[in-house]
Amino acid sequence: AEAARRGAESLGAGERLTVVRGTPPAPGWTGKLWAMSQGVAAAEAANPDFLLLTDADIEYAPGEVAALAAAAEAGHLDLVSLMVRLSTATFAERCLIPAFVFFFLMLYPPAWIAASQSAVAGAAGGCMLIRPAALARAGGLAAIRGNIIDDCALARAVKSAGGRIRLGLARQTRSLRVYGSLAQIGAMISRTAFNQLRHSYLLLAATLLGLLATYLAPPLLLLTHRPGIMALGAAAWLLMTACYLPMVRFHRVASAYALLLPAVALFYAAATVHSAVQYAAGRGGRWTGRAQDVRPAGEPGS
Repeated sequence: AEAARRGAESLGAGERLTVVRGTPPAPGWTGKLWAMSQGVAAAEAANPDFLLLTDADIEYAPGEVAALAAAAEAGHLDLVSLMVRLSTATFAERCLIPAFVFFFLMLYPPAWIAASQSAVAGAAGGCMLIRPAALARAGGLAAIRGNIIDDCALARAVKSAGGRIRLGLARQTRSLRVYGSLAQIGAMISRTAFNQLRHSYLLLAATLLGLLATYLAPPLLLLTHRPGIMALGAAAWLLMTACYLPMVRFHRVASAYALLLPAVALFYAAATVHSAVQYAAGRGGRWTGRAQDVRPAGEPGS
């Protein structure tokens, strides 16, 4: 809070900043959504046209928020979200972070998100601009209060209530959060992966099979020493690399990292298994020192 005040005052805008002192989460709420709800309640007193829901580690490019609001007005959108450029400062990030966005956009294709006839709804929680009326029609944040994948839950609620939503990529606005090791990135994936699969071991098995068949099988075919099969494996590897390359370049990483997609997919598969194991053991995922997505007492562990 003090850092926020100092920052606003250094820009001569101290009177434009209101700091809300948070209270402990109410039962059934995640900490983040409870904090967001308090901010929304305070902001609604000013009767705003839009609410900007953003993470603390986002550094906005000049004019980005104004451009978001203009896009929402021009497109009559109720929720517009940006997937900001994630940090690739460390070796672990350069290997794994572009794939995080790559896989996310495969699960939530922006064209499907925007299409009113599609049930697919997704958003990036780091940057979401929403109309207060649309939030109210969706039941407010209380409607998703227990969701740990809160951004996509909010997008579903808004779209289900008849709202129009969009998801885009931001080239200049970026996240300042740095993951210094493979273990830290693995923990970030693991904390929500099994929740994304709705805690279904059948979906887990299908996901692992799909990942291994799509990404790991092609390089393994090169070990068969059968020219025809090796050629198919090489062609599949090159095709997946070509599909992945634009996301690698988007994150300003050397193109050679795109060749690592099979190994990256194996890492994501392992993190997903770890997520399921942690859930079955009743430990859940760890994030900011707290356990999240913990299996309720009495629920079967397998």
